[in-house]
Amino acid sequence: MNKRRPYVRSMDGWWRKNPFFVEYMIHEGTALFVAAYAGILLNGLVHLSQGEAAWNVWLLGLKSSWYIGFHVLTLIALGYHTYTWFKIMPRTMPPVVVGGQRLSAWAITGSGLAVAAAAMAALLGLVWGMAR
Repeated sequence: MNKRRPYVRSMDGWWRKNPFFVEYMIHEGTALFVAAYAGILLNGLVHLSQGEAAWNVWLLGLKSSWYIGFHVLTLIALGYHTYTWFKIMPRTMPPVVVGGQRLSAWAITGSGLAVAAAAMAALLGLVWGMAR
């Protein structure tokens, strides 16, 4: 008697064949920068709780060229992450109907990016005002 062995297709690199999945995986990869930056901020919070000397040492460490380069790279990654987050949003949410018409994907993405830019500007203004 012969046992039937069904063909099992290899799953290696399946996501590289479809541009949508490639973009999605890059988007998910940029989330690692979000996690790393959250870790840096939590580390700063720990140093702040340890007193002024520890806080100043942490701030001095952030002024190194390696950290400045990391911050620039993280800013680029977070900008891309934010853009793709709002670009994916119309595909994942139920249709939004306003005035009997379905809201376009561009309107959803654009309004999300506008709100994100306004929140960033408000936060930047708040930090700028506190630093003066």
